[in-house]
Amino acid sequence: MIANRDLNRACAQRRALKVISGLQNFDRDRVLAVVRAATAGGATLIDIAADADLIRAARQQTSLPICVSAVTAERLAMAVAAGADLVEIGNFDSFYAQGRRFEAPEVLDLTRQTRALLPTTTLSVTVPHILSLDQQVDLALELVAAGADLIQTEGGTSSTPHSPGVLGLIEKAAPTLAAAHSIARAVDVPVLCASGLSAVTVPMAIAAGAAGVGVGSAVNRLESEVAMVAAVRSLVDALAQPAYKQSFSA
Repeated sequence: MIANRDLNRACAQRRALKVISGLQNFDRDRVLAVVRAATAGGATLIDIAADADLIRAARQQTSLPICVSAVTAERLAMAVAAGADLVEIGNFDSFYAQGRRFEAPEVLDLTRQTRALLPTTTLSVTVPHILSLDQQVDLALELVAAGADLIQTEGGTSSTPHSPGVLGLIEKAAPTLAAAHSIARAVDVPVLCASGLSAVTVPMAIAAGAAGVGVGSAVNRLESEVAMVAAVRSLVDALAQPAYKQSFSA
């Protein structure tokens, strides 16, 4: 159950936008710039590293729900004690370059551990893109049974676009769009499509069945806060495009 009313409404309207500063981003000034930009641009929630000082600082900058990401149950519990509104097991992308893999049994065990420590906190869990689509769907079903309130997809780091422009943006998003399409039709909780998305492809994520999107590098890698705000606003506008209200047929 999603405890936050605004997030629940955004998911029901299929317009949720989570702006991600980065699971391993502990640069306070940079994180707070992303937080302010997400707030000014009209995002639904923010996702920051599970660090008590960052959480307290972010709370002073925004009234948006604060989600924290980590890969240990204990760190997520600490973050909730520090004031986080919801937690995310995932944003695994930053680990893959280090050779760190997250397989289905580990993710499921982390989910059970986290739910045991945080029985009433809204819990989102990422399904690793290293699994086949069938395995992703199977894991998503097990995660929901274990207490996940939201399922998040990924895949941007696995895609190497071969084309410039719009075609390249679609190629970049293809893995996470495919996962959102498959998982959204199998589970009865909202699915957030994340990793490798842009203003071009977020409407496709909604059309594929997602209740919302998570966007990181399209915002957090920009050099100025003004540019970040503009990027968030463009994503909000993209989510509102009426041409994408109807889902793709199965």
